[in-house]
Amino acid sequence: MDQHIRKVYIPMTETAFYILLCLRKPNHGYGIVQTVEKMTGGEIKLAPGTMYGSLSKMEKDKVIKFLYEEEKRKIYQITELGNEVLQLELRRIERLYKNSREVI
Repeated sequence: MDQHIRKVYIPMTETAFYILLCLRKPNHGYGIVQTVEKMTGGEIKLAPGTMYGSLSKMEKDKVIKFLYEEEKRKIYQITELGNEVLQLELRRIERLYKNSREVI
């Protein structure tokens, strides 16, 4: 993993985190929006501009890939690089949680 990817994605924005998390299975932008809203009990609502801008950037960075188009919706999936980035972020979050539990 090159330094650019590390610098851009670690730590990760909530938007990028949820996109990568949701794209472990093929999905489209609106599907991600719905999944995140349901997953967070409505606390996080990804705006279309944010979502589609992030998908475009993440595809250029090769952390997700375009698979095919279905009914005018682009279907994406996480790449091996994207999974590496997601695992790094999950370990970072786990460390933060563990440290906070030790203090509390």
